[in-house]
Amino acid sequence: MSEKVTGKVFDLKLFKRLLMYVKSYRSQFIVSIMSVLFLAGLAAVYPMLLKIVVDDYIINKNAEQLLIFSLIMLGVKILQVVFQFLYIYFTNWLGQHIIKDIRTELFGRMLRFKMQYFNTSPVGKLVTRVVSDTETIASIFGQGLFVIISDLLQMLVIIIVMIWMDWGLALIVIAVLPIIIYATKIFQIKIKSTFQDVRNQVANLNSFVQERVTGMKIVQLFTREKIEYDKFVEINDKHKKAHIRTVWYYSIFFPIVEVLSSLTLAVVVWYGGLKAISGGQEMLGTITSFIMMTMGLFRPLRQIADKFNTLQMGMVAAERVFNVLDEDAEEMNIGTLIAENLRGDISFKDVTFSYIKDEPVLKGISFEVKQGETVAVVGATGAGKSTIINLLNRFYNINSGEIAIDGINIDQFTLHSLRGQIGVVLQDVFLFSDSIFNNITLNNNTIPLEEVKVAAKKIGIHDFIMSLPNDYHYNVKERGSMLSSGQRQLIAFLRAYVSKPAILVLDEATSSIDSQSEKLIQKATDTITKNRTSIIIAHRLATIKKADKIIVMEKGNIVEQGTHKELLQQKGYYNRLYEIQFETAKAS
Repeated sequence: MSEKVTGKVFDLKLFKRLLMYVKSYRSQFIVSIMSVLFLAGLAAVYPMLLKIVVDDYIINKNAEQLLIFSLIMLGVKILQVVFQFLYIYFTNWLGQHIIKDIRTELFGRMLRFKMQYFNTSPVGKLVTRVVSDTETIASIFGQGLFVIISDLLQMLVIIIVMIWMDWGLALIVIAVLPIIIYATKIFQIKIKSTFQDVRNQVANLNSFVQERVTGMKIVQLFTREKIEYDKFVEINDKHKKAHIRTVWYYSIFFPIVEVLSSLTLAVVVWYGGLKAISGGQEMLGTITSFIMMTMGLFRPLRQIADKFNTLQMGMVAAERVFNVLDEDAEEMNIGTLIAENLRGDISFKDVTFSYIKDEPVLKGISFEVKQGETVAVVGATGAGKSTIINLLNRFYNINSGEIAIDGINIDQFTLHSLRGQIGVVLQDVFLFSDSIFNNITLNNNTIPLEEVKVAAKKIGIHDFIMSLPNDYHYNVKERGSMLSSGQRQLIAFLRAYVSKPAILVLDEATSSIDSQSEKLIQKATDTITKNRTSIIIAHRLATIKKADKIIVMEKGNIVEQGTHKELLQQKGYYNRLYEIQFETAKAS
């Protein structure tokens, strides 16, 4: 997965892409823009009213007009509050709805990615993209861009009003602006790389924790607690240092702006005071107004620096998310035929395949499986057995050759319909943190509970399920941790059985279970493979004696084919494997 990020404060091309998601929420977007404009217009109204109150009514002691203008000032402030509410609510509402749409699109696209993409992309980083990075994008609307636009407009209005009121005092304030703007620019340059580093460290931290929590059994079995703890401390320390660098720049920048704004106020009061002392009583209202406007000018300026950083983090997050969305990793669903009512005839014709270029895993293999046959595939680890299953399900595209079902190239079938006709039971059974019933049906509403119970009785695991608390509604927790490996395997058999596939695949389904569970699974195997085309990837040769055909693989080639008896009579590779396992079993 690409980690290249430009880190631009504002990427127009990127923002235009984000605005595509605004189309569904035009009215809320318009309300947000209008609120920004009204707030900018009202920014200088209150100080102007204050000047009038001081000059015309306080100095002249006009109590009646003072009350009227005080009420007008209250009305202006209430109006500001209303527009502030509309602005805050709708900008954040807009941000949350946009990230909901982006997150939905991102997860939906990831569901269609090739298996190879997940093999090379850390799970923790993908989780960060879907959860954390998309949440950061919301800040572009709720706390970044709109705030910056609002503040810039307010500053522009205040400067215009300042010049109109008293250009001399206005020059004093404006003279300080280039210094603050320069300081802000330096701040942006320094903070730019730190934010990208923060996001990288967050992704690394998520990835590390996710992997260690998932593999906690291995960590504890091999007493790696101290080593993994030390690694976590190191990664966590990098994360802390990345954040502290941002804190360091903040701690320098904000005091500088505060000193400059205080100095400006002091000069404004001194200069305006001198003019008032020399006979310009009307300057009192102007000075009061300028004090308020100066604070209103520098406060947004400080916020702009802060919000630029928020905007930058949002842009970095958006670029990371769009990098995933733009990945050319989606499975090629080029087929148009719907795979239904398949007989189950399978043929591999001179199929070659490699996960890594120039490192072939399958070297031109050819074999056929007839309708209703049970074919076993055996061989040493790395021989290419499981790869056959991956290719049959089109998780990867073959380099050359052809794979066909019922005489039709599998590329011509739609992915959804093809995989719907192939039931798979893997060695490493994955169960979701959900009920047994939902893990069996995978939330397929067309499979009722009664049908599942009938199937469970045929396979022989109904009594086991009914013995659990809440029986079929028992929550197996994450990865099925509340069940034994044999029980998880039986659930996987039932899952494959109720889907009523035309073709069944058992991948090392009995390699890591006890003898009692193996007997139940053998019964389940006999039940679900009956009158159904089946491919069994086998480690224990004793479990495949009844297979109609056994295919023996070695280093990506098919070296032998035949029945159990035929292969034993050949005194070849299969016979050696069988004798080794037989002697091992006899010795134990």
